[in-house]
Amino acid sequence: MKVKDLVQRACQAIVDKKGCNIITLDVRGVSTITDYFIIAEGTVNRHVTALARHLDDEMSKCKLSPIHIEGLMEGEWVVIDYMDFIVHLFTPELRQYYALEEIWKEGKIVSIDLDYGPVHKKGSSFLP
Repeated sequence: MKVKDLVQRACQAIVDKKGCNIITLDVRGVSTITDYFIIAEGTVNRHVTALARHLDDEMSKCKLSPIHIEGLMEGEWVVIDYMDFIVHLFTPELRQYYALEEIWKEGKIVSIDLDYGPVHKKGSSFLP
């Protein structure tokens, strides 16, 4: 499986667990540590931890294991290093504080097609 396909699958796994504000940066030529950064957030630290665990489960289906995971116990900022891409999962407050998108602004934003499931219009009987 190509790296870009794995990146797409990782982003989809985050969406599937209701992760939000996902951005993927191509940092080839900007960084020597990886090719892509995926930056996303969960609502609270438990959500961030759940996103990280789900992502790890989904990537293992592709026979891909992280070389390192950091922050899983605290859940405010979890970093999962798959070598060719690194996933940063934040709570909203820490994401704003560290502003990785600003630090890596020389990276190119990558468009990833994601399936967000059915979208319900206002007035739909499916809305709570």
